[in-house]
Amino acid sequence: MELAGKVIAVLQPRSGVAKSSGNPWTIQEYVIETHEQFPHRMCFSIFGEDKISQANIQLNDEVNVSFDINSREYQGRWYTDIRAWKVEHITAEQAMAANAAVAPVADNAAPAATPATAPAAAPAASQPIPTFDPADSTDDLPF
Repeated sequence: MELAGKVIAVLQPRSGVAKSSGNPWTIQEYVIETHEQFPHRMCFSIFGEDKISQANIQLNDEVNVSFDINSREYQGRWYTDIRAWKVEHITAEQAMAANAAVAPVADNAAPAATPATAPAAAPAASQPIPTFDPADSTDDLPF
């Protein structure tokens, strides 16, 4: 999956030592915000000090993040992790174009009419103005 946006937060890195192997690990989290009409925010992480330095993400950078989503259960609760596997630095215009290209379409949305398939508009004067008279027998609404 991919999401493009502006980095609005760079969280503190966390590190530790793996219990099973004894190897050190580092994880860095970032928050991006999309450029849609109603912006969405996503917190993602990069695992590994080498990958963190390779991504070189700074506050206010425009990025396109390719990521995987994984959920796991621990003591009866579920936790979701969004792990980036590729980060590309882009311009603001490219970010808006990327979000527009992958913007979801509502299930009940009608496809847009093209000039070839659009019906010819009738003159406004030829369409009767509806009246909402309670005595009108063509009104089939129960209220």
